[in-house]
Order: sequence, then structure tokens, then C-alpha cells
Amino acid sequence: MSLSELTRMTAVEAVRRLKAREVSPAELIDAALARIAAVEPQVNALPTLCPERARASAVALPRRGDADPAAPGWLAGLPVAIKDLLNVAGVRSTQGSPIFADHVPSRSDIVVETLERRGASVLAKSNTPEFGAGANTFNPVFGKTRNPWNTSLTCSGSSGGSAVALATGEIWLASGSDLGGSLRTPASFCSVVGLRPSPGRVARGPNLNMQDDLAIEGPMARNVADVALMLDAMSGPHPEDPLSVPPPARPFQDAVARPRRPVRIAYSPDLGFLPVHPEVAAVAERAARRFEAMGIPVDLAAPDLRDAQEIFQTLRALFFVTDKAELLRTHRAQLKPDVVWNIEKGMQLDCDTIGRAIRARSALLGRIGRFFQVYDLLLTPTVIVPPFDVDIISVRKVGDVAFDNYIDWVTMTYAISLTRCAALSLPAGFLADGRPVGLQMVGRPYGEADLLSGAALLEEALGLQDRVPIDPRTGPALPPS
Repeated sequence: MSLSELTRMTAVEAVRRLKAREVSPAELIDAALARIAAVEPQVNALPTLCPERARASAVALPRRGDADPAAPGWLAGLPVAIKDLLNVAGVRSTQGSPIFADHVPSRSDIVVETLERRGASVLAKSNTPEFGAGANTFNPVFGKTRNPWNTSLTCSGSSGGSAVALATGEIWLASGSDLGGSLRTPASFCSVVGLRPSPGRVARGPNLNMQDDLAIEGPMARNVADVALMLDAMSGPHPEDPLSVPPPARPFQDAVARPRRPVRIAYSPDLGFLPVHPEVAAVAERAARRFEAMGIPVDLAAPDLRDAQEIFQTLRALFFVTDKAELLRTHRAQLKPDVVWNIEKGMQLDCDTIGRAIRARSALLGRIGRFFQVYDLLLTPTVIVPPFDVDIISVRKVGDVAFDNYIDWVTMTYAISLTRCAALSLPAGFLADGRPVGLQMVGRPYGEADLLSGAALLEEALGLQDRVPIDPRTGPALPPS
């Protein structure tokens, strides 16, 4: 097979061929490196490469005592990309920050260890905003990552490098993380699939904030079957993560291969309180209504999430002060203003404010539980706007609604982060000018299997799964609305 044929293969097909020894990890590494060399100058998605490490890992895999070839997510040497918020032992791991620009850790994060035990070969680190803060992927270490559908536009973030690497065929699978939408938003902007699992589904750490259940790790891929494969490869308990849970008895890949039909679905264009670009809402609703052709009712309905912004801003500030207060004291001048704002917001919290947010979230979780007694899935646009000019740091206004901070324009995703529900972004279509639109699909907490089943059914109906990978395209800079 040619190098281009190898890079266009799905991850599922690539792993099948690896297991059958029809192709070798070395051949896939060579194909990926050739593709990276061809497209990186235009997109800047994978600024750090570690091919020697990937080759050594693939060669050693059959002899490694901790390898897990019986696991449903066995990757058999498949090259993957790891978001640069995670440490990879022996590889420059910057978190997009000048503070860690030359940091080379001696130990990998648990997610990386799990993936390598399941047969992944780490080939590259994907670009991210500084400390993952913000939904536009740029940082002072590596610069901007550009959207391959129009390189004048942002790919969003914070898992932007991973989304772009997938959309351009540089890699078959990539890790992402998601606090407020960092998996789902770039997946929407790049027309790939990003899945936020429920807390504990993917073991994470080591870090300073292990009790937190808002920041999670999850899989990104070009299609639903590939995401299910990577979720199988990432899932499972770890003794250092007390929130981690055992994998289900039925592999996630089975939920895609033999999907279960949802019985009743809710669709909301705006969660009842958000401004949404009208063409984005139209594309998302057309995609959601495809379930009706399958005989599945789609109601206009949503749980009450109107207090999500206040809850999330408080808990996110608490996350930042727990995670980054020491950096503010020691490296304030090297932190971008948005990160400083988040840490200082956390420092100003009092016990009453934190307690109020926790109580309000508890009530929200009760409402979510009651909602999913009626509905199997909730569908919304993933993002309230389409991709926009790469030089716009964040969206400050949509229609008549202004945002007073850099994160509230992704409320559509972070409201769902509060719920502990499994959620993903599925390619839903395109605007008239070619900008991608994603559909956010939300399932019950720990309902990844049913969520993947529904996503597989809709993906087949929409027929968009073969639209990537693409060569980067140029185009005009465009506003968010």
C-alpha cells in the first residue's frame, strides 16, 4: 500500500491489518511522518515528534511483560498522538507554557501508560493552549494551530492539535482532555469525533487535584468506530486514581458494531437560554431530525441548566486555584492573562460561594437524572458559533448577548460537563461557506455504550464519516457570527 493509502485508513482497519501482520508499526510510523511533513507547515498541529521512541516502543511491544494484548482495545503498535497537557516520559512536554518549555518528564501520565500497555506507539505531542485554558489553540511556545477546512480560522481548543492532526490524516487516534468542552469543541470545528467519558471511565493523574470530576481525558478520532476502539484502549481502573471504574463487560466497540436503538430523543437548539448562530442551529437540527426517519421520536426538550454558568465558573475557579496557585506565586509574569484571571478568581472564593455552587450542582444532577428517565439522548449544537478568525482569542458576543469572560461562549459544552454525563461531538454538516458544524450528543452518566450506539446510527444516516482526512485549505478570515 502507498503511504497515502495507509494514512487514509481508519484506525479500526489499521489495527486489523496490524494484528494480521499485513502491515507493520514501522510502516505506519513512516506513513504518518510523511504526512506530517507534508501538512504541518500549514496547520501546526503536532509540534513535537518522537519517532525514535515510537519505533522502540513498537519493537519492544511483543516482549513487554505489562503489554495487554487480550484487552478489547489492543492497538497492536498503532501510532497515536498525545495532547501536550499530558506527560510522556523522555519527551518534551510543555503544557503550552514557557514555564515548562524545556520540561522532559521521567514518568508518563497514567493515560499514556494505559495506552502504551494496550499497544499504542506514541509518535507525537499535539498542540494546546497554555495549560488548556481557552478554546483557541495557540501558545507562546509553539504558536497557532490552524483549522484545515480553512487555515485562516481557529480549530478551537483546547484539544485543537489533536483534532487537526486527525482531520488532516497525520495520525489515526489522538488523546484529548475536556474540562469545559476541550474535546468536543475542536471536534466540531474540525469535523471529527471527540468523546467526553463520564468521570473515572478513563483513569488519569498523577496530579494535584485527584478529587476533581470536571477535568477528564478521552478519545478523539475520525469516526465513531475509531473513537470506540480508543475508548476501549483507554478505559479501566488504576490504583492511583480512586475515581477510576472497571470497564464494562461489553466492549465499547460492540456497541458500534451492534448498536442499540434509542427509544426517545430530546433536541434543544439552545438549552433554553443560549444565543446560537442561526445557520449552526439549522444544520444541527437537520442532523438530529434524521432519527425520525428511523422511527425514533425527537422532541424539543432540555433539562433545566440555566444556572450552569454560575456553577461552572465557581468550580472552574476552584480547579485553577488548586492546580495553579503556586505557579501564580512563582511565575506570574510568564502566565497569560486569562490564566491569571482564573487563578485569582479562585483565590477570591469564600466558603459560602463554594458551598452554594456545590448545592446548586447537586440539584442540577437530580434534574439530569429525572430527564434521562424520559429520554435516552439529548442532542444540541456542539458550539453556538461556527469556526472563526484564528486571531480572535475568544467570542465576546453572539447576537445581542455579550460575554464578560473568555469561556462563556462554550457554555453549551461546559453545562454538560457539570452533569457527569457521557457526551460526544459528531460531524453534523457544513454551513454554506464550508465551515463544519458538530452535533453534541449526550447520554446518561456512564452510558457511553448507548451513546456510541446512537452516534453510530446517526453517523451512518448522515454519511459524513469519509469526509476526512483532507488536505489543508486556504480561505478568508471569518467572524464567529
